[in-house]
Amino acid sequence: MFTELLAAHNRIARSCLSEALPKTGPLAEPMAYACEGGKGLRGFLVIESAALFGIPPEQSRFGAAGIEAMHACSLVHDDLPCMDDDDLRRGRPTVHVKWDEATGVLVGDALQSVAFELVAHPDAGSGEVRAELARTLGRGAGGLGMVMGQALDLAAEVATDPLTLDEIIALQAGKTGALFEWSAFAGAILGEANREPLRQYGAALGQAFQIADDILDIEGDPDTVGKAVRKDQDAGKATFVSALGMDGARKRAHMLVETACDVLSQYGPKAENLREAARFAISRTN
Repeated sequence: MFTELLAAHNRIARSCLSEALPKTGPLAEPMAYACEGGKGLRGFLVIESAALFGIPPEQSRFGAAGIEAMHACSLVHDDLPCMDDDDLRRGRPTVHVKWDEATGVLVGDALQSVAFELVAHPDAGSGEVRAELARTLGRGAGGLGMVMGQALDLAAEVATDPLTLDEIIALQAGKTGALFEWSAFAGAILGEANREPLRQYGAALGQAFQIADDILDIEGDPDTVGKAVRKDQDAGKATFVSALGMDGARKRAHMLVETACDVLSQYGPKAENLREAARFAISRTN
């Protein structure tokens, strides 16, 4: 069953991440807290994409743990009062609520450093492989990827004109999609293979995942989702649902999943778990 495999891979990534987190000092507890919970879908993609090229979890776990650290960093920063100002994450108080805002900033910064420490681990691959993992993660997470997407999202909140669909796609390609793309093609880097098909897969999955989030913001139950819902709708944010309507957003999500699965055809049955991951992205309830 897919959810059991997802949980098993998540345990691999979380165990590796836990080993890299500080055990003492003022940030040890809040960093561990920030990394608890979550589905581990990004780490799952690293492990499964690497498996396509015969790379075992013993090696791919460092990339899986690294992307989960970077994702945790993004959530801690995204929740801050100067960003989305959220009080709940994964059904618990956000880091800045449980501690304070300065701790939230520092925890996010520290987790970003841990992410690069992990992908550069000597057991992750050759020097060239590790350098490419770090270089591409930096690009995906930085001013041309995730951070850019966050900046565009903040700018959209004060814009006088609503975003067009193309602008929403560009925003979310950075804020959500960039880390999904990296998660998907990290396996090709580890296997020293062509990464473009898996990049396309990750891009399609990432956008479908974001559409599912936009739908959950309207239809989701806060106890199940683990955070406040209807915030985007109440704030008048531009989302895939606001641009396409609920039916249109659902149709686009299903189309994107089909695209993601089609891209994997060249890998044959070996990619079935990645196909299941794409389907899961739009069927989840949190």
